[in-house]
Amino acid sequence: MPEARPVFSNELPIGRRVAYWRGRRNMTQQLFADRIGKSKSWVDKVERGARRLDRYSVINDIAGVLRVDVAQLLGNTGSHGGTDARDTGRDGIDHLRAALERYPPADSHPGDDSDAGDPPEGTEPTDLAELGKAVDHAWLSYQHADYQRLAAGLPRLLHDAQVADRRHTGDDDGTRAAHLLAQAYQIASSVLRKLGDPQLARLTADRAVAAAVRAGDPLLVGIAIGRAGNALLALGRVRPAFETHVVAAHHLAPAQHFAADSGGDPADPARLSVVGALLLRGALAAAHLGDPATMHELLQGAERAAEAVGDGHNHYWTSFGPANSHLYRISAAVVLGDGRRALELRDRIVPRALARLVPERRAHLLLDLARAYAQVGDLTAAAETLLDTERLAPAEIRHRPAAREIMIDLLAQATGTPAASVTELAKRMGLPG
Repeated sequence: MPEARPVFSNELPIGRRVAYWRGRRNMTQQLFADRIGKSKSWVDKVERGARRLDRYSVINDIAGVLRVDVAQLLGNTGSHGGTDARDTGRDGIDHLRAALERYPPADSHPGDDSDAGDPPEGTEPTDLAELGKAVDHAWLSYQHADYQRLAAGLPRLLHDAQVADRRHTGDDDGTRAAHLLAQAYQIASSVLRKLGDPQLARLTADRAVAAAVRAGDPLLVGIAIGRAGNALLALGRVRPAFETHVVAAHHLAPAQHFAADSGGDPADPARLSVVGALLLRGALAAAHLGDPATMHELLQGAERAAEAVGDGHNHYWTSFGPANSHLYRISAAVVLGDGRRALELRDRIVPRALARLVPERRAHLLLDLARAYAQVGDLTAAAETLLDTERLAPAEIRHRPAAREIMIDLLAQATGTPAASVTELAKRMGLPG
């Protein structure tokens, strides 16, 4: 049954609404501040009205943490009732958070499953072969942007992976069990970041790194570190995110391997894929830092690696190759605010190569293009691109804070009444049309 929503006067300050919902969620100011990446003093000033909330991105983050519709905070409750997209997406995060907050007792020991907590539901933990299939299925679900269903199933997967890891500690299967646990944590971290909880995504990525180290796979460690860097970027910790990705990339493959005049062995495709993926994320962080020179250098290094790997591969679930590298060039242009350049780069995409990318990557491209259209003032094309994204990957639109932020900005910039299709999409996203 949907949670009853209080009726606020539209004149009630937004800070008072924030305070109300924080109280409803049993959060102290300090806990709330930690979850949105702000200080307790900042929260106190917002709630007292001493500090204005005038950035949609910040309001969107606050709504995500409080598990309420942006409209509730803005006082634009509209007429759409029932459970909105954000409510539905937050349910999955709540269950996933609960699973990640289970810790084993201090006296637990390998082989003792009593420390694993009660499994969400189902039968006894599966063997490693079955667990491997479940992890592969979870990766496929993630890359097909089925975040809501994946978040609902991850508690069970994490439980089984944790039990398997403890059960096989010290035996011949210990490395395989740790490898699967590291992957499960990586999937959970990525889903949490997508659904708007970057702080928990970062902590979960740290667990992935620890498990990957025990698995003894440097490439798995590298890509797990990349998940932590992704979460740092989502938290607005841009410089640490940049350093995390670049240091990890250069640790796995020295910079000279990607120099234009390098004559050395370019390493195996899996290593190139992991290193290239780290360089791409580092380039995006460089764009956020306003450093186009470093951004281009990193993109060029990644593109050389991508040419050696080729398209159509998915080593370590990176989807790395020339097509994905080109998508990052578009993302970087959008981050720099150069929508026109992003649209020019869009015209250079090879359709067949794009079609071979997983839906999550193609949906991410569409969201970038929607931003690019908005940057050049073509709001109609931006809205149509959001509709295209929903047709390809509904969860990217209905559950991702990033998509909601784009829609909020479009609605704010609109000078007239939005088209009916846009209004309906906004309602499906839990926003007033």
